[in-house]
Amino acid sequence: MTIEEQVNEGIKNAMKAQDKIRLETMRNIKKVILEAKTRPGAGDHIEDSECIKLIQKLAKQGRESAGIYQGQGREDLYAQEMGQVAVLEEFLPKQLSEAELTTALKEIIASVGASSPQEMGKVMGVATKKLAGLADGKAISAKVKELLA
Repeated sequence: MTIEEQVNEGIKNAMKAQDKIRLETMRNIKKVILEAKTRPGAGDHIEDSECIKLIQKLAKQGRESAGIYQGQGREDLYAQEMGQVAVLEEFLPKQLSEAELTTALKEIIASVGASSPQEMGKVMGVATKKLAGLADGKAISAKVKELLA
């Protein structure tokens, strides 16, 4: 079952369960997928890897919004936003732990042959492709800086 099919099924289930947060989130995912399918040059079908990128972007935006709401003392909006992020994360691959990320980056650094902070670009190019969807770009960047320093 593709992610798009899972989202359509999730919309039906959320309607039946009258789960407003889940329904709103699923509809938002569907909207973003439909927009991606209607872009010039896009076909009728969208790959799951592209769907994951779109969902990651939505989750990141949700976390940022939740942080703003929390900073403003709007716990009601914070809770709603984090509820949506939790639904979005159901579609994303499991994120690497800090230890797993460190191990993976050490392997990449060794394979690239980087030894100084000036070679961070080479490492980041390989790391972002290899670890796409498994770790946040900021976390990868911070860890690479730490390991090359």
